Amino acid sequence: MNKTCKIHHLYHSGCSIEVDNSLLVFDYYLDSANERSIEQGVISAAKLKSKDQVYVFVSHSHQDHFNPVIFDWEKYNSNTKYILSSDVPAKEKNNYYSLNKYEELTLDNLHLKSYGTTDQGVSFLVEIADFTIYHSGDLNWWHWKKFSPAERKQEEKEFKEELAKLAGKDIDIAFVPVDPRLEEHFYLAGEYFAQEIQPQLIVPIHFRDNYHITTEFADKINHLSSAVARITKKGEKILFNKQVKT
Repeated sequence: MNKTCKIHHLYHSGCSIEVDNSLLVFDYYLDSANERSIEQGVISAAKLKSKDQVYVFVSHSHQDHFNPVIFDWEKYNSNTKYILSSDVPAKEKNNYYSLNKYEELTLDNLHLKSYGTTDQGVSFLVEIADFTIYHSGDLNWWHWKKFSPAERKQEEKEFKEELAKLAGKDIDIAFVPVDPRLEEHFYLAGEYFAQEIQPQLIVPIHFRDNYHITTEFADKINHLSSAVARITKKGEKILFNKQVKT
């Protein structure tokens, strides 16, 4: 049987995934010119209302990964659940789940495990409706030119050690940083991820308005087995198909 999930690039590291009648939103930052607008972007009041379940993930509290406007969404759908890194400021509520790294959580038909990053917060491995999805948050190979050789080596070591914890996972969709601020080293994390984990699809994140970097990355690793989404604009739609056993 063929199953399809619909992915939308929102902005920067933000993305949404629709599968069956559930909506998953990761690291929402901006979705339109007006960050408070619920009608101009992909995430609309009508879309929230139409879903059986809404799951909202925040990998950490950095401003480019966390917009408190997400907490308004539960008024449109009472079946909205928030899965938050423990550093994200939030009131204690029954539908808010705060996680440190290497914790597991099952909600409805969704199972997830949090992993670490090479910056703040967590990353997420999510299983839902026959799909396995990984969102890196700020897990990246931060090869900054301003770092000393020893610091660069330490960044590489920490990235590879964290990624090794995903070894053997059969990941369908992976959201992986391709940050252009790293200049010619932007591709390191994504290439290593593709080599070691071999997800079916890599969706680039963490590039703000630098959409050209997604094509550069796709061309850079076209010798590897993972497909790469080439993203050209906010709201880009990506369809992912998977053959599943019945």
